[in-house]
Amino acid sequence: MTDRQFYVLLGPDGAGKSSVMAELSAALPGWRTLSTDDELVAAEHRLITQLRRNVIKDVLPGLDAAYSAEFLASLLGTAVVHLRDQLERQIRQDPEVPVLMDSYYYKILAKCRLAGLEGHPLYAWWRSFPQPRAVIYLDVSSETAWRRSGQGARLNPLEYFGRRPEWFGFESYQKNLRKLLLEETGQLPVTVIEEHSGTARTAEAVREVLTA
Repeated sequence: MTDRQFYVLLGPDGAGKSSVMAELSAALPGWRTLSTDDELVAAEHRLITQLRRNVIKDVLPGLDAAYSAEFLASLLGTAVVHLRDQLERQIRQDPEVPVLMDSYYYKILAKCRLAGLEGHPLYAWWRSFPQPRAVIYLDVSSETAWRRSGQGARLNPLEYFGRRPEWFGFESYQKNLRKLLLEETGQLPVTVIEEHSGTARTAEAVREVLTA
């Protein structure tokens, strides 16, 4: 199934994407927003947010020692399939309603690759899913993202290289993440939103692109 009536909001860690999605969910009348963030997941789908919390709390600290990268990819893939299912359900219910989706499979795929899983059969499956009409990429400097993370205090192991969150490991990870995200979406129209001060200004810039 292929449909072009949806858009993907993408960005590196610390770009403010979750905050922008939350603001746009109320500022885009007639649109549907799809995300795995807690505040945008319906009560009947709380398993998705529970799994995400368990990945951060239980799987990432034991990656390699207790859990493999393949196991991590399998768990993260539940979010990908959930977003696809929600998109297809929306299309069946009302194909005229435009959809803004959070990250889709692009960011998860990139993070799996950075975790050492360079090739996996799941990737071909994810890439076979419906493709968006366009991607809106929220750009942010590594310095700003590092500051937003509390100088690394709020990072999880899928946001930096190394044993602990330090500046150079974070900066290197984010540069590689950006490269993979733009590589994965290279066949699609991509609009880059440069860094803005504040969620409201960033959300307005995204809204202008979507409604142009």
